[in-house]
Amino acid sequence: MKNDYDIIVVGAGPAGSIAARSAAEKGVSVLMLEKDRDVGYPVRCGEAISKAGVEEFIQPNEKWICAKISQFCFVAPDKSEVWIEFGDAGFVLERKIFDYELAQTAAAAGTEIITRCYVYDLIIENGKVCGVKYESQGEKKEVRSKIVIAADGVESRVGRWAGLKTEIDFREMESAVQITAANIPINQNALYFYFGQNVAPNGYFWIFPKGNNSANIGLGVSGIVGKKKSALSFLNDFMNEHYPNAPILTQIAGGVPCSLTLEKISAPGIMLVGDAARQVNPLSGGGIASGMIGGSIAGKIAAEAILKNNLDHILSYDRAWNDRLGKRHEIFNRIKNGIYNFSDDTFNSLAKTFIKVPLEKRTLGRLFTQALINKPSLLVEVAKVFVI
Repeated sequence: MKNDYDIIVVGAGPAGSIAARSAAEKGVSVLMLEKDRDVGYPVRCGEAISKAGVEEFIQPNEKWICAKISQFCFVAPDKSEVWIEFGDAGFVLERKIFDYELAQTAAAAGTEIITRCYVYDLIIENGKVCGVKYESQGEKKEVRSKIVIAADGVESRVGRWAGLKTEIDFREMESAVQITAANIPINQNALYFYFGQNVAPNGYFWIFPKGNNSANIGLGVSGIVGKKKSALSFLNDFMNEHYPNAPILTQIAGGVPCSLTLEKISAPGIMLVGDAARQVNPLSGGGIASGMIGGSIAGKIAAEAILKNNLDHILSYDRAWNDRLGKRHEIFNRIKNGIYNFSDDTFNSLAKTFIKVPLEKRTLGRLFTQALINKPSLLVEVAKVFVI
């Protein structure tokens, strides 16, 4: 390892790996540091992603695709099911393998990667980030760079050390828990979403197939709800009712930011991507594809800044992200606020109404339009993001 690089990426998740690859492909020197022993582990994700979200960055590969998704099923509080056909819509991934593959593409582009490398501080000179301080194999060291890209997750200590405001209102932080369970007899080509006060108030409950009758089963609830009843309690209640004898293979818990992107995601010498920048879709909580998009934009702009010898160029990242997805996420956030506070009666009524729509005419846009029929201002927002 050298003492100096053009760009250092902290964190080797999808956002970090794509940022590193996008920069390295332009010929600049890139170092990516990962605190855990293995890239892609532990997994803290529902693992669902659209097909388009994958294909923008990597060719789909059966070895990291657990299920191919062609249907959505929305389950109302009264157990009414609304099915929507999507064709070849998306995948449920095996993130351990997927993340590893993304890191390999970054390495193939020229990125140097070191795991078990714990970044504990930044090098800051004259108000500009100039590198990182890290611990590896029991030794504390420093490595310098012209730009640091923080892809260190929702807690983003790196962004905070750089003086960026990374805190989030607990009301916009979903308390989430998920298990992977076996012997779950569901349609292996469908994503299931449950709504209602008894399963996931102010949020939703999901079952995502993982192949061989296994599934990721979990939920996210708002911070306000989580203070009264934990997400784990909701999960246990659901499993006791529906799958009391299912073997539990894994269990994870944590916070999911369902908020808007941070007000600032760049500053002199520093850029934030993925969860660190709050680039998660605030409506669904999904962040794999949007994190990779953020990483791609940041990596390319960082490399351009190096090649142009104009490091202030990285400050254009905020605008570039906003133009690509930031504005869209603002719309999703308004739609979320219009839907997540629905009563059980409202969800039940919506399901009964939508079931009457012929299957071939059902779309996600039409569903949201029906849900928000009494909120005219939000119907315009729906029209902006869905083909109805």
